[in-house]
Amino acid sequence: MSLVAGSYERFIWGYRLKRSNADPPLTITPLFSYPAHLSPVKAVAVAGPVAASAASDDSVKLYDLTTCSELGSVLHHTSSVTSLSFFTPASVSFPRNLLSACEDGSVYIYDADPFVILKNVPVHKKGVNDLAVHLSGRLALTVGRDSCLGMVNLVRGRRSFFCRLGKEATIVRFSLDGNRFFMGMENKITVHEAEDAKFICEFESPKRILCAAAGETGLLFTGGEDRGIKAWDSRNGKCAYSIENAHSARVKGLVVLTKNGEPGSTEDLYLLASASSDGVVRVWDIRVANKEMPNPLAEAHTKSRLTCLAGSSLKCLEGSQTGMNVAKVEQHEATMEDAERGI
Repeated sequence: MSLVAGSYERFIWGYRLKRSNADPPLTITPLFSYPAHLSPVKAVAVAGPVAASAASDDSVKLYDLTTCSELGSVLHHTSSVTSLSFFTPASVSFPRNLLSACEDGSVYIYDADPFVILKNVPVHKKGVNDLAVHLSGRLALTVGRDSCLGMVNLVRGRRSFFCRLGKEATIVRFSLDGNRFFMGMENKITVHEAEDAKFICEFESPKRILCAAAGETGLLFTGGEDRGIKAWDSRNGKCAYSIENAHSARVKGLVVLTKNGEPGSTEDLYLLASASSDGVVRVWDIRVANKEMPNPLAEAHTKSRLTCLAGSSLKCLEGSQTGMNVAKVEQHEATMEDAERGI
């Protein structure tokens, strides 16, 4: 299990989680810290042995978690990159696609083996705030600063649906089973059917919600300016339980860790990771969160203002396979250089 966090100070931080029968039962080990970008990191994504980070310097950086090294940069964007998401098919360790959303309203679709651009899809008239990929890999949802919801057909590489929300949404997430999706607007979360966008229910938090992560059994975890973590039941629209004062500052990122990243798995469902502007990454046992004020199972102090968090329970591949993908990236870059010289 691995976690990657981004910060205002342009750094990204990588960690590995390891369980044991000793005390403590979970340890969080630093893997790396990189001054990855020229501006604050806005988004990170993790899938198996690969991680990606994005910032307002118009670039996406790629990393090999197996060797804790940088693979290279994706420089096709013409504006700030605001959101990242990998698509990894079931029972596969290496991601198939990487999607990035930008301030110019576009969504970029990349093949992940090697990392080459497949399509640039204009979706919004203003910047994209967030992006979510359905577990089927056939479609993605976006919300933008134009107060609209967009749907991208990833098979055909075009926008297939677009509607005005009436209010700007900053968060969009699919449930783990893909049957529902969630949209966050300031201090509210609305729940909708994925098939026809039918409204189901609404959650309301005391303060602005800044991050969200879907869990099993219809739960949605949120964090924000109230410095706590709340678990909402999407079946009845009520708060199931909460971790009050989980951090000393705003919660900026949440990750639910499941076995192999698969819906329906049960081994690691009790693990929830959070990151905050106070620079601390914490991992919680959510089995006791609804009974008492829990103590974090493990924590790491970055001494930075964290902006985002991503993680994966997928086991890293052997270095040989990751090396193969590095070689493909280098080969593609050489081919592009030759093309530019007219060879």
